[in-house]
Amino acid sequence: METWEAIRARRNVRTYQERPIAAGDLDRILEAGWRSPSASNRQPWDFVAVTERSQLQELTTVWVGARHLAEAAAAVVMTLRQPEQERYLTIDQYDLGQATMAMMLAATDLGIGSGHSAIGDQEACRRILGIPEDRICAYMLALGYPADRPLKPIAHPDRRPFDDVVHRGHW
Repeated sequence: METWEAIRARRNVRTYQERPIAAGDLDRILEAGWRSPSASNRQPWDFVAVTERSQLQELTTVWVGARHLAEAAAAVVMTLRQPEQERYLTIDQYDLGQATMAMMLAATDLGIGSGHSAIGDQEACRRILGIPEDRICAYMLALGYPADRPLKPIAHPDRRPFDDVVHRGHW
């Protein structure tokens, strides 16, 4: 799939086929996150790849909107270092947003759907995955082959009108 097609085809997927993701494909998705931009090249992240069904099920408890992880083939849990200064928290979260989108596009390119969620229960996330106390469990990205329909460019996305969103030179 070409980049533009992947951008147009990407959508949040929260129902998945019972089909594993090949290790090489999962590594490709993780590499996309690893290669993503980072302010001052700080790379404040660590990614935990989860494929064990029991862990995926347990991760549904760390955020009210994470129920879809139970049926996913895999998930990537993204963590951040505790920031040295308050200003880094915003910068680091922006970096994780870029890593998330890079992974979503790489997944889409492979025909793999993704659905993101936040993490609310830090202690549970740390316990489930053995994440050190000096890390913030930030976001999760569920991955799997879509159960409802394949990923293909969306001709008429449910978005605000382009001309209402884009302002040129002034508001």
